[in-house]
Amino acid sequence: MVLIIIIVLALINMVYSYEPVQPIPQRIEYDREKAELGKLLFFDPILAKDNRTSCAYCHDLYTKCGTDHKPVSNGFHDRKGKANALTVFNAVFNFRLFWNGRAKNLVEQIYGPVQNPVEMNMTTKEVEERLNNIPFYRKMFKKVFGTNKIKFEQVAEAIAEFEKALITPNSKFDKFLRGEIQLSEEELEGYKLFKKLGCISCHNGINLGGNSFQKVGVLHSYPWHEYYPDRYQITRDEFDKNVFRVPSLRNIDCTYPYFHDGSIKTLEDAVQLMAYYNLGFKLSEEEINKIVAFLKTLRGELPEILKGN
Repeated sequence: MVLIIIIVLALINMVYSYEPVQPIPQRIEYDREKAELGKLLFFDPILAKDNRTSCAYCHDLYTKCGTDHKPVSNGFHDRKGKANALTVFNAVFNFRLFWNGRAKNLVEQIYGPVQNPVEMNMTTKEVEERLNNIPFYRKMFKKVFGTNKIKFEQVAEAIAEFEKALITPNSKFDKFLRGEIQLSEEELEGYKLFKKLGCISCHNGINLGGNSFQKVGVLHSYPWHEYYPDRYQITRDEFDKNVFRVPSLRNIDCTYPYFHDGSIKTLEDAVQLMAYYNLGFKLSEEEINKIVAFLKTLRGELPEILKGN
């Protein structure tokens, strides 16, 4: 009997290994001591000139799935940003960071918000001076990095190590992919529609996104504004207007509002509008409900490093 069960599970895993979506690994290797230091820094407003705007200010890890549920975030002295805050959950699986992909990895990404005058409005030197004036942080950095003087590169490395740990495994869909449970009929039909209609062409892989640049408004033009954080801001190529790094759909039911401008309030509207702008047709209410039912299976567990806090 045990052998039969093993064979059945192996066959199930073989079937779903061909799916265009892969489950989030249940654990990931990271330096726990360094990540814990990064966690302290992530929540500490000392990194901002106003001593208020911590990383967690725009990325609520406990109740908002790594976002702030605002169309655009408020930063230094309540200045408004120009783009919707992307979730930091599962960011380690993205091939680039930010909407326009201007950062190549988590460490490089840390420099952006800290130095942005709308967000934290600090220089790397100012961060170093503040932290070096605090005995607790000097002790912590000495323990983790073996240094007598804190450098911003170490600050970025520690926060990035913490963000690396922010994975949300064991969603209902991951368990389905691993052959552990079945989806409801509506959820399964939603996943089949998601693939059949072409959503999967951009939203695939571990993060159901985060691994390519794509245009919003392929078949129907989407409004463009000069301030959008698209690839055009990087390349100045007209073709790259409204081209963004595809956002992850992980935990998508709790990372609203949607789109780069945060203009779409509900998941149902986001699905309908993406179908219109990029696939060229309108979905029925039944189709939307099925796809949304599937998308809701992508909510994972709270990252292990946050549990018990």
